[in-house]
Amino acid sequence: MTKTRALGRGLGALLDNHDGDLTSKPLATDPGAAGSISGILISEIEANPFQPRSRFDQEKLDELAASITQLGIIQPLTLRKVRPNKYQIISGERRFRASQLAGLTEVPAYIRVANDQTMLEMALVENIQRDNLDAIEVAISYQRLIDECKLTQEALGERVGKKRSTITNYLRLLKLPPQIQKAIMDRVLTMGHARAIINVDDENEQLLLFKEIIKGGLSVRAAEQATRNAKKDSKPANTDLPLEYQRIRDNVKQQLNAEVSLKVNSKGKGSFSIAFDNEKELKRVLSILDLLP
Repeated sequence: MTKTRALGRGLGALLDNHDGDLTSKPLATDPGAAGSISGILISEIEANPFQPRSRFDQEKLDELAASITQLGIIQPLTLRKVRPNKYQIISGERRFRASQLAGLTEVPAYIRVANDQTMLEMALVENIQRDNLDAIEVAISYQRLIDECKLTQEALGERVGKKRSTITNYLRLLKLPPQIQKAIMDRVLTMGHARAIINVDDENEQLLLFKEIIKGGLSVRAAEQATRNAKKDSKPANTDLPLEYQRIRDNVKQQLNAEVSLKVNSKGKGSFSIAFDNEKELKRVLSILDLLP
């Protein structure tokens, strides 16, 4: 089986853990040997430099630490050996941090060999498959896989088991204004709300819609409707103007002897413009309007 398919099935498949039960294996007689589960000193473990997660919930870490104090570590960490008596975390940084809080000096770990490229890819994929990531963390991880692992969106979809359209929807979130991205990270705004906002092209309109959603406590469906309304209002007015506006346009056109455009949307907002072919024509129109400097 190729590594591509393994990545798509999760970290367990990537690590070729065929029996799927790391805790059932005895600790290695040669601590730190690749392919083994070993007891590794916490002082010999360092954080993953490719860790995509930047924030850890302290309350949940404390809860995990309390659980580890009572029950120990149920699922071993996954490490790679980088030099004698020194390891980097591939997966399990929350367990590592909680173990430190619990006062452990040693943790069980599965040891494997991985180069930087493979480690980055593994860490990102493993992180993406967690349920507690916010949408921006997922989007950043997708973008890093594309940029740093040189993957296309199609190849990325194969690795994480997602459709290309899903990948695209996440990546589009990174184009939202920082204020909206932070709201997604803080879970003030859901992925559904964000997808509604991203369908509005203008950044100012996006921020207005964002404030409307927050202030009004709009549901996703209501946010989608607000998006449709915003897009409708931003479209050029219908060429079939109400009769009253047609008369205004035609009257101005006749008075100025120039091409006049009048656009009005459903809320009564619009624009009025006068066309001219050259500077002389412009001055003539301005003269009629008594607007010459």
